[in-house]
Amino acid sequence: MKPRINFVTLGVADMVAARGFYERLGFVASSASNPDVTFFDANGIVLALFGYHALAEDAGLKAGPVPVFRGVGVAWNASSEDEVDHIMAHAKAAGATIKKKAEKVFWGGYSGYFADPEGHLWEVAFNPFMPIDPDGHVQLP
Repeated sequence: MKPRINFVTLGVADMVAARGFYERLGFVASSASNPDVTFFDANGIVLALFGYHALAEDAGLKAGPVPVFRGVGVAWNASSEDEVDHIMAHAKAAGATIKKKAEKVFWGGYSGYFADPEGHLWEVAFNPFMPIDPDGHVQLP
């Protein structure tokens, strides 16, 4: 067995609004999408949007109130500090809320955070110790 991640699914309350945000961010919805689920190709991983309550039900759980901090973040790694700034500005223009302005960080990189309109946390980072290859994949040491 080889561990892998194929999908990251975000539970959303408003599918139309969430899909619109991610499309403004630059993601392209797959033709496999429908009113109940949206799929985006995220460079080898599928980013999926699914109804918040439906996702809980699918997992056999009861959906409670959405916490402000969910204990999960999605990361978008960039190839430079300038690219981080560009992505953060683009996310804000698409409707994101900047949670932490991009800045140099203790581990030697540069990063900031935004939240999508549903509150899902995204880190945008430049990590000089994990370069991005020409296909946009992080190269672990």
